[in-house]
Amino acid sequence: MVRSMTGFGAAEGSFGTCRLAAEVRTVNHRFFSPAIKLPAECARWEAEVREVLRARVSRGHVTLTVRLERDTEARGGVDEGRFAAAVSQLRRLAQLHGLDGGVDLATVLRMPEVLSVAREEAAGSPAELLAVVEAATAALAVARSDEGARLTQILGQRLDQLERLLERIAARAPERVVAHRDRLRDAVRTLADGVALDPQRVAQEIAILADRLDVSEELDRFGAHLAACRQALASTDGDPVGKRLGFLLQEMVREGNTIGSKAADAPILHDVVQIKEELERIREQVENLE
Repeated sequence: MVRSMTGFGAAEGSFGTCRLAAEVRTVNHRFFSPAIKLPAECARWEAEVREVLRARVSRGHVTLTVRLERDTEARGGVDEGRFAAAVSQLRRLAQLHGLDGGVDLATVLRMPEVLSVAREEAAGSPAELLAVVEAATAALAVARSDEGARLTQILGQRLDQLERLLERIAARAPERVVAHRDRLRDAVRTLADGVALDPQRVAQEIAILADRLDVSEELDRFGAHLAACRQALASTDGDPVGKRLGFLLQEMVREGNTIGSKAADAPILHDVVQIKEELERIREQVENLE
């Protein structure tokens, strides 16, 4: 199954008395490049989390964000010692500076540390953290596979177009050789101006011209690369195919350039230009494949 390097996955799960919410996003990258953001309670298990990501993602920039959501409400109370100290301090300041009015409750409660807030500590285990991360990466894998299936369909259509262009070039190539042969003969006759020519020598020059214009080997190799691309896209072994397709594209570009340099024919050159355009479109899509 071909997988895209672009995807998103999310999951939630228990972590002691609290809950964890994990979100993982991936975009294309030449290598495995993780960026992991964990709450302080989970930071010591970052290495284990990284291995979970590596097992699911072989290439791509991966951003994992894990949030800790506490199930219990914060418990608060009044620190009576600090409350009394704050009242005493406010009254002393009022008397010292000759201020009117008494000390009210709201003013005292706004003083620093008069109100205390206690939160229950999360006591989760690494297994709970890894289970949530694993669930998020599983959802990510589904999204990447779905996107990969869509890209496979698009790439298949591009490969079909390349095959049609190669068929047109293969059909045009013999006609082009014949046309060049006839032009060469006419040019030789004109230049000879009635002087007898060696037929064997003329035939030899025509053979050299035909060999120089022959693109059958390039077409055969191009066709073999197309078949290899289709085989990679149809692979079900689960191995990444992005790099393999990238190498095959480089070879097809090389064969296309050689065909263009040998063309010496406007219709073939036009088809070669279209081939290069299709290869560039394919390259843009392949860069998103794992």
